[in-house]
Amino acid sequence: MTTTFVTGINYKSAPVAVRERLALGREDIAEVLADLRLSAGLGEAMILSTCNRVEIYGVAEPPGPRRAFDLLCERRGMAPEALSSLVYTETGDEAIRHCFRVASSLDSMIVGEPQVLGQVKDAYDLARRCGTAGGTLHRLFTQAFAVAKRVRTETAVAQHAVSVPCAAVELAKKIFGDFQGRSALLIGAGEMGELAARHLVDQGISRLSVANRTWSRAVEVARALTGKAVPFDRWTEELAGVDIVITSASVRRPLVTVQTVQAALRTRRSRPFFFIDIAVPRNVDEAVSALGDVFCYDVDDLQGVVTANLHERQREAARAEVLVSGEVDKFLAGLRDRDVVPTIVSLRRRVEAVGETELARALARLPDAGPETRQAFEALTSSIVNKILHPPTARLRDAARDGRGEEWTAIMCDLFALAPAEPATKGLGTRLLRAVTQ
Repeated sequence: MTTTFVTGINYKSAPVAVRERLALGREDIAEVLADLRLSAGLGEAMILSTCNRVEIYGVAEPPGPRRAFDLLCERRGMAPEALSSLVYTETGDEAIRHCFRVASSLDSMIVGEPQVLGQVKDAYDLARRCGTAGGTLHRLFTQAFAVAKRVRTETAVAQHAVSVPCAAVELAKKIFGDFQGRSALLIGAGEMGELAARHLVDQGISRLSVANRTWSRAVEVARALTGKAVPFDRWTEELAGVDIVITSASVRRPLVTVQTVQAALRTRRSRPFFFIDIAVPRNVDEAVSALGDVFCYDVDDLQGVVTANLHERQREAARAEVLVSGEVDKFLAGLRDRDVVPTIVSLRRRVEAVGETELARALARLPDAGPETRQAFEALTSSIVNKILHPPTARLRDAARDGRGEEWTAIMCDLFALAPAEPATKGLGTRLLRAVTQ
């Protein structure tokens, strides 16, 4: 029987050495998708390949998931049997839950990280363009994107910094409120320092200066962040005019001394001075933090913030998991509802037709009736029709959610002499439901 599934590996099940060998570029994915349809017999297929996971989502008969992953391994020159202990496969309700959790970043290495939703959207769009994403995956991922949006807007799972550069910027915002009119100096343009500076720019810092031992690197980073490159031996000249200093230079002794900061403070008129020292060994003299109007945080301080924020995200993630469970139930209920919709439509048409016929007969006996009388008769007829339709409609929907939709559809068709639903519509909900729950 056809089932919706997800199969693959992620950062929890497989080391990076395995994930990188199975990882696929955009062009590779297009080729593999075509192969999955032909060689693995998948009715629908989508591949999500990121640094933390390689997953195949699809619709197929039960052997399909295994064949699909074996085919992927073979195309990447790996023996499927060697990876069998690392591979997970979910079907039915659990495949839906997995999909919703991945899109909502609840299954990420860093819970709440924002990139994964865009990656899932790109993967689905590519499958759609390749013609391998049909009605079942469309419905599944459309709902997954809606669930991810709810998680983001209704929980704080993504609102607490969980990387050292982000935590540094979060602390700076607590001191300055916002960065409008503020300036920053980056000393040492390593990866972590550049990330912190980039977060400052993204948050609206007005001016940025970059000093680095290698001049070309200072120019490169400054250009990328629309800042100004400064010769490394002249960064002290910038100090008095900036509000935030990020240090990430590779040196054995502190670059920023108490005397250097004291000299800068004399011209600052009590404006706060914020130092983010993410270098090891530290670039800022420990004694600098004791100076008035100076706030100084090193890597350990920032790691403490990250740890606290991770705990907060985990608390919010628990709320998000409850939301996702509710959405899984709603998704399945919606699929069941689809099966009775044609009968409900036929029933409404039948009862409305009776109402219209009887209304026309009644008005024919009242040739002198004015507009107000006619409107009153029409409103009365509409009200009667709706009251008659409400109980059977509600019962059909309830029966569908209890798994008895087909039984009650037959009963209603018999009671009200309804014609069977059109072939193109009849059983659509059942087929979709079987595809995602079997």
